[in-house]
Amino acid sequence: MFCPDCGSWNRGSAGRCVRCGIPLPSVTQREQAQPDPAVTQLRSVLGARYRVMHRVGEGGMANVFYGVQASLDSPVVIKVLHSHLARDAEMRERFKREAESAAKLFHPHICPILDFGIVDDVIFIVMPYLARGTLNDRIGGHRSLTSEATAAITAQVSAGLDYAHRRGLVHRDIKPDNILFDEDENAIITDFGIATAHFRSRVTGSGNVMGTPHYMSPEQARGKLLDGRSDLYALGVVMYEALLGFPPFDGADIYSISYKHVTEMAVPPEEVDSRIPSALSAIVMKCLEKKASARYQRGNDLADALIGFLGASAAPGEFRKAKTARTITTHAGV
Repeated sequence: MFCPDCGSWNRGSAGRCVRCGIPLPSVTQREQAQPDPAVTQLRSVLGARYRVMHRVGEGGMANVFYGVQASLDSPVVIKVLHSHLARDAEMRERFKREAESAAKLFHPHICPILDFGIVDDVIFIVMPYLARGTLNDRIGGHRSLTSEATAAITAQVSAGLDYAHRRGLVHRDIKPDNILFDEDENAIITDFGIATAHFRSRVTGSGNVMGTPHYMSPEQARGKLLDGRSDLYALGVVMYEALLGFPPFDGADIYSISYKHVTEMAVPPEEVDSRIPSALSAIVMKCLEKKASARYQRGNDLADALIGFLGASAAPGEFRKAKTARTITTHAGV
């Protein structure tokens, strides 16, 4: 059996793990446990490079597993493309090309890609494990963040997006699930390799627009060509939700939500909750402009506006965190 702590294989009669020494489950427990076939398959594909511990989630594109990089003993997340997508030749090539591009992004607020591989119908990406969870964990269930925390997180994400946009990559799926936190509570954008590969800027052959409906820009909802300003619209939606606990537009299905993104103006956050500062509400609404030309034109423009808000609102800790992100980006060659 596999050790539940380190993932090493042990004979069925072993009382303790031969590698880490912890007591192994009893025979009765082993008989009751049903092995996860996806974990078994991934272990056979990755061999000794990674110890695959367990599945941690499943999304629309990939299964997600927690593992350990064997030679460095460092925790990682392994995302495996769903098999029906992996069997599509065009998808395989696009996924590979975009993963290679995303792996060239080196920024403190972008989660790096550590490894990528294709073995038969198994396509996987390996990224560092970030233990503090996602933004969705913090605002799910109609919870909200303070204005200062929302501004600081968004300033960091904006700086990371600016870096990616200058290198020709548009994320296309900015949402709370794709914003993670490291041990120092820094905001980290994830899934560049997956999002750019799958959420295409044009309508698919079946007439469907790919993306997450609540966060799609008007041009994405209409199947138009996208640039970085589409990501800034989505980030405006994320800010709106972080402040109020719900996104600006909702509906019964993807079509009704998309229609609202294209045709309806959001209610300003300060009108929904009078405690939200008007200056921050104005920043959110500028991100949510229907025309891309009326939004912030660069991620750093949005970051600067948010840092200005934080400086004026006198939140030293959040201001320092956001300002550090902007300084790092400046030193990177803005």
